[in-house]
Amino acid sequence: MSRHFGSQSMVDPLQSVLVRRPDKSFGDADPVKWHYTEQPDLNLARVEHDTFSNILNEQGVEVVFHSVPLPDHADAIFVHDPVLVTDEGAILLRMGKQARRGEEAAIGQTLADMGIPILARLEGEATAEGGDLLWIDHDTLAVGQGFRTNAAALEQLQSILNPLGVEVQGVHLPYFEGPEACLHLMSFISIVDHDLAVIYEPLMPVPFWQNLKARGFRFVRVPDEEVATLGPNVLAIAPSKCLMIDKNVQTIAGLRAAGCEVLTYVGDEISLKAEGGATCLTRPVLRE
Repeated sequence: MSRHFGSQSMVDPLQSVLVRRPDKSFGDADPVKWHYTEQPDLNLARVEHDTFSNILNEQGVEVVFHSVPLPDHADAIFVHDPVLVTDEGAILLRMGKQARRGEEAAIGQTLADMGIPILARLEGEATAEGGDLLWIDHDTLAVGQGFRTNAAALEQLQSILNPLGVEVQGVHLPYFEGPEACLHLMSFISIVDHDLAVIYEPLMPVPFWQNLKARGFRFVRVPDEEVATLGPNVLAIAPSKCLMIDKNVQTIAGLRAAGCEVLTYVGDEISLKAEGGATCLTRPVLRE
């Protein structure tokens, strides 16, 4: 019987994915509380999200909607963050942003309804968000160490994943704009093929950059002016086939020059106002 979960890759062909349609919590979001650039327009956000989901459908991806109620959880639209899906089951994380606590159990309920086992949960003082967890390859997970993901989480992820043959590597993140802003590891890198990454170099820790170079990675560099519009946030649908916000024309040109097929979506409400791109809006459940 073919498996229906497992996603220890950023680039293998995407088979199924979780998304969450914008709800009242998103439309009512206080920009100060949620660190948004401004309050989203819920009707426009739903149109954008429906189009985004349809693009994935048209690429042969099964889109599953996570709809467990989460009042006053505007960021719950970013389903990438509360959970990691491995070949052996889901690891429920523990959000570093206090206002997002509760998303973990809710998405766990949706995954359980899909028949996906819960492999483990982060506990105690450990905090981790999915935006800090990057599969370099099937057996190597990079874990950003910053304001959202701490050393206790790194240790727990190592104890959970090492028995599965996964090496877990810590990557120290820069201060950037401080604890209230959201700088994830994936704020400055997306992997779009087994040896190709989109990066914003000025934020990259030198040892991490050197590690990727030693592995033979090629880089598409995001210009300064496309960082605020989430240029580094690119979702691979398959190797060298990706989806990203339409605004980042220089990064799109760089990806196409590197041999990638690039699909785009309008994300004025669901992405740019709320500071979360295509990867944030999706939690891959199965890649093959």
